[in-house]
Amino acid sequence: MGAIQKEKVRLIAIQMESIIGELDLNIDTVKNLLIANIEKYDGADFVFLPEVWTVGWYTPAFLDSAENTENSKAVAMLSDIAKKYNVNIIGGSFIRKFDNKYYNSCPVINRAGNVVAIYDKNHLFSYYGDNEGSYITAGKNPVMVEIEGVKIGLTICFDIRFPELYRAYRKAGADILVNMAAWGKTKKIPWDSMTTSRAVENQSYMVALTQTGLLPDGKENLGHSMIINYEGKILDQIEEIEGGIYAEVNLPEMYEFRSKCTILNDIKDSYEVKKI
Repeated sequence: MGAIQKEKVRLIAIQMESIIGELDLNIDTVKNLLIANIEKYDGADFVFLPEVWTVGWYTPAFLDSAENTENSKAVAMLSDIAKKYNVNIIGGSFIRKFDNKYYNSCPVINRAGNVVAIYDKNHLFSYYGDNEGSYITAGKNPVMVEIEGVKIGLTICFDIRFPELYRAYRKAGADILVNMAAWGKTKKIPWDSMTTSRAVENQSYMVALTQTGLLPDGKENLGHSMIINYEGKILDQIEEIEGGIYAEVNLPEMYEFRSKCTILNDIKDSYEVKKI
């Protein structure tokens, strides 16, 4: 299928609460949320899901939920939804087993139900009692996927703290940046400020998507998912409930804004610090 022949691209982002370690139950939850929101916002072009929705944010449970892409029940469900509803799915992340290693991976599925890209989380969160790096292998490269003429830069959770990654996507021509997360409730200020900053500094639309709900040891997910425009305006958002958010993003309008404020032209070749 060729490029989307319209000014506006329709986006849905799904926020949900994973039940720790319950793969089949989480698949059913996401399936129901996908169907409800795709039918509600008829004609969506892209649907986005959060990080580790298959297992929830509890690293000791990661490996028990791991699946090979080819035999994944989660990916198969997403593929079926993509085909049935004629929509592209940026599939959040699942724990992917490949070559005797485990990755926190985002599958990208087109309208035909085909997996057209996989992004492996580049930066692993192993702080404040979490130990993702003990279970997961870090991805080696950023991945920007182009579907129907729309270029999307993929990131997962802790990646948000590395603006260099987003700048690389912008230089490569990204239209939409996405961060799929399971973000802790105690870190609301960093979440709100960094997601908005990545949009503004790169003059790009930003899908900032996280989970909601309780975690082990009394922790909670934040549950503040947003779709943000290239000037930092929130187009839609959701608080601590399961559900979907929706926005129509105007890419020609964004391109016009970029042409009038050509910040990339002002980037220097080097920022070597002068020590005094």
